[in-house]
Amino acid sequence: MSDILFGLGNALNWINLIAALLSVSAGILVGALPGLSAAMGVALLIPVTFGMPADTALIALAGVYCGAIYGGSISAILLHTPGTSSAAATAIDGYQLTLKGQAGKALGTATIASFIGGILSTIALYLLSPPLAKLALSFGPSEYFWLSIFGLTIIAGVSSKSIIKGLLSGVIGLAISTVGMDPITGVARFTFGVRYLLDGVPFTAMLIGLFSMSQVLIMAEEKIKDKRKAKDLEDRVMLSWAEIKRIMPTCLRSTVIGTVTGILPGAGGTIAAYMGYNEAKRFSKNKEEFGHGSIEGIAGAEAANNAVTGGSLIPTLTLGIPGNSVTAILLGGLIIQGMRSGPELFTSHAKITYTFFAGFAIVNIFMLIVGLLAGKHFAKVASVKDSILIPIVFGLSVIGSYSIYNRIFDVWVMLIFGIIGYFVKKLDLNPAAMVLALILGPIGESGLRRTLILSRGSYGAFFSSTVSWVLIVMSLVSLFSPMLMEKLAEGKAAKPKAEKSK
Repeated sequence: MSDILFGLGNALNWINLIAALLSVSAGILVGALPGLSAAMGVALLIPVTFGMPADTALIALAGVYCGAIYGGSISAILLHTPGTSSAAATAIDGYQLTLKGQAGKALGTATIASFIGGILSTIALYLLSPPLAKLALSFGPSEYFWLSIFGLTIIAGVSSKSIIKGLLSGVIGLAISTVGMDPITGVARFTFGVRYLLDGVPFTAMLIGLFSMSQVLIMAEEKIKDKRKAKDLEDRVMLSWAEIKRIMPTCLRSTVIGTVTGILPGAGGTIAAYMGYNEAKRFSKNKEEFGHGSIEGIAGAEAANNAVTGGSLIPTLTLGIPGNSVTAILLGGLIIQGMRSGPELFTSHAKITYTFFAGFAIVNIFMLIVGLLAGKHFAKVASVKDSILIPIVFGLSVIGSYSIYNRIFDVWVMLIFGIIGYFVKKLDLNPAAMVLALILGPIGESGLRRTLILSRGSYGAFFSSTVSWVLIVMSLVSLFSPMLMEKLAEGKAAKPKAEKSK
């Protein structure tokens, strides 16, 4: 309890408050710009946080994450162009309200619902993280091996349209993870005499390349066209008390959906948003409004996708399994700060961890304030031409890659991974699976080899504990669940056709 109270007091330090406010504002800008993403914003911020205290750095990264997820709703509502993929469901009813001259009401609904989803998911972060971290204390080498397998299968299986492409993404990441010194013997592997690769591929440069430079290349190949301008607001950005009461049940329901979806690695904010939207429609007394400008539809989508932010951090911090591409990058930021996910975050680094949790709540409060006061102004940024945006992001990518170790080598790594990321996206592979494999690869390899050394080559050691068997079953379920879901979807689609034929 003392660590929790210390964290709350430390998060209210003026430096942390300024970091939260600035990062949220920057995140909203990134989210409101169609073509950019939360992952891209967080990847670009990591070099900036390198010299910060660990707690301030984590709060800043969380601010960009939360701000970007919310920011996507602004351009979705005012321009019918979702700033992020998780805001696609928000555009359905949000833009309809804009056409009716009620854009302010739509923005107010999105802001309040986003705050409720984000702040309540913080409670889940407080309640569920310590027990999961305690469970991780019982993990030995064999359990860590199966945990890495589970993380790879669930990301590869769930977050890609094709299981084969998802697994291929994971294999590429695993191959990259073998570069550097052997974790057991210390022998150099695949470094080709380059001393900068002894510690592995520069992580930050690789992240910036995969998520930022690749997007620059994709934007550059498209024809530069004028973006439409956001309409002027004709009403105020706030809801009446009656409207807040109306959307509250939807927000609470969607918060649960979003938090659970966030805890399940690979599902992501887009899936949560559509689930929240569909459930809002199912429980609504005004179903006819959906698709024509329903504040319940906006609330359902926004509360769900913002609740994912807190939910996705739970497996990331406790087990080292990122819930999505953003938390995979956040995990990299954690490693850069000299911290690793697991029990140590709640023992040796408890003060920093609980400062981060309190900072996460503060970030959501700032998001509410900034959204209500300045949300309509952020929409103007969405009309910035790609011809202006591309050189800015390119410059930030180069500066960010160079600034960590002041090496031109890292810039070349960033450019190479930018090209790799370009083809990864073009071929519909999964960059998040690649990053996760890069993180989990050394853990899995170390667990495999340590188990064999301790058991003197006996493979039975991998099946000797209950935790191992639970992880094995979970890995199999996560690997085959996409096929089962596809068959269920085909079955549901076939039923209406059969009924029509009768």
